[in-house]
Amino acid sequence: MAKASAIIYNIAKTVKANNLKPYEYFLSEIPKHLDDIDQNFCEYLLPWSSN
Repeated sequence: MAKASAIIYNIAKTVKANNLKPYEYFLSEIPKHLDDIDQNFCEYLLPWSSN
């Protein structure tokens, strides 16, 4: 549970660093990966700034 919490926290901090709103970001991105069976999708959750 602690590892999962750390992953979500780090994604949230990355989202904030890219000037996005974490709550809205998670609501729009996580549902796209509900059927994924491994953790490889985690790298796609990181919002990289185009700046």
